[in-house]
Amino acid sequence: MASRRISLGMPTPRRTDETATELPDTSERPDTPALADRFGREATDLRLSLTDFCNLRCTYCMPASGLTFLGKKQLLSVDEVVRLVRIGVERLGIEQVRFTGGEPLTRPDLEEIIAGVASLDPRPDISLTTNAIGLDHRAARLRAAGLDRINVSLDSVVSETFERLSRRPLLHRVLAGIDGARAAGLDPIKVNAVLLPGVNDQELPDLLDWCLERELQLRVIEQMPLDADHIWDRSSMITAGDVHEMLAPRYVLTPVTEAREGAPAELFEVADRATGRHRGRVGVIASVTRPFCADCRRTRLTAEGRVRTCLFSREETDLRGALRSGADDEAIAGIWRAAQWGKKAGHGMDRADFVQPERPMSAIGG
Repeated sequence: MASRRISLGMPTPRRTDETATELPDTSERPDTPALADRFGREATDLRLSLTDFCNLRCTYCMPASGLTFLGKKQLLSVDEVVRLVRIGVERLGIEQVRFTGGEPLTRPDLEEIIAGVASLDPRPDISLTTNAIGLDHRAARLRAAGLDRINVSLDSVVSETFERLSRRPLLHRVLAGIDGARAAGLDPIKVNAVLLPGVNDQELPDLLDWCLERELQLRVIEQMPLDADHIWDRSSMITAGDVHEMLAPRYVLTPVTEAREGAPAELFEVADRATGRHRGRVGVIASVTRPFCADCRRTRLTAEGRVRTCLFSREETDLRGALRSGADDEAIAGIWRAAQWGKKAGHGMDRADFVQPERPMSAIGG
């Protein structure tokens, strides 16, 4: 019997007319071109998903059977991506752009997209979140196009564990991709790892050592309720506190002195407990137990051009429709500003009435 495919949950988009009742009331919004919200935050960091497709099936993200993915015509084209980023940079104060997915390397036009964004003035910082499969063959071209740095999603460097988590025997290709990125001069290279109890949590000290030996910056991320199967369980997740306990026998972690400036990771200097030798840094992204919503500086665009003001939003605002109907840049910027004005104070995971978004991480963009 064929495995059941799960339809991609899609929140109903708001109308693209800025005056529509579905858009937030902006009567009290300050007269600023920035992507401001009602809580005094301004978004300068754009996370833009290029596709909802991925060639892995990580257990905390997708069901084994995959999802119903967007068709090519539903995705933003190269010109549409570059135009939206240009509007963000020129009119809204965007300073950093991170391309995500799904898996952005599955787009053959990724180099063209990055080159288009790199040509903007002012030029934003350009980064990529990827599983690194195929990166060994493209890293040099991506670097030449204008890519500044990458984050690689890698939850284990043990082949059996990697396959258990990703449902694919492709660890060797991820490691080849990291080597290709190093050879191409991409720096820094950060490694994003999600720990699951009884699966890869016991490997954390060795994973950190593996990263430190290669001058890679490990980021340990608390599992968030963004899995397609909706089986996330707060009571059993590995927390930031657990991470510190797991690393304590081997390492001494000391908080860094510089301010986070809206960055999601809390950084720590790492020293060997036995010798006191400094080894590098590690980051912990504690979205669940130590939320950093009060200093959030991110705005998000899905692969089909919808604004999400938070990973956990249950509403989206359509920009693709405005693009394709001939709206000018300022009209699109206005819709985007209105959407961002409606950003909530926090993700609400600590509330009793919290409801997990229908769309999984792969369909949102990390």
